[in-house]
Amino acid sequence: QVQLVESGGGLVQAGGSLRLSCAASGRTFSSYAMGWYRQAPGNQRELVALIDGNGGPTYAESVKGRFTISQVNANTKKTVYLQMNSLEPEDTAVYYCNAKRTIYDGATKTFDYWGQGTQVTVSS
Repeated sequence: QVQLVESGGGLVQAGGSLRLSCAASGRTFSSYAMGWYRQAPGNQRELVALIDGNGGPTYAESVKGRFTISQVNANTKKTVYLQMNSLEPEDTAVYYCNAKRTIYDGATKTFDYWGQGTQVTVSS
């Protein structure tokens, strides 16, 4: 059973830091793109940061220079981190961990998994 479990959210003042963790288990995620998304009330879910299958990071413009995504592999369990510094009230949202992989074996198949989310609230 695939599980993505986020932790590390909370309430922090503007300018502060938080580190989110996502524990992914249930299959080998070595070829998966691992990402962090967020959704604020009334807004669509948006990409925050992503590590592709080769380990290359991608960041939303709004978080570049402030957030860092990283990952650690241990056997069949992968942990993905999001270090968030210089937090702003605009970063307030529910943050979701995502694992995604698309393969082609005669037909295109996409494997797409989400965690339950963790709330991040930044006060001004």
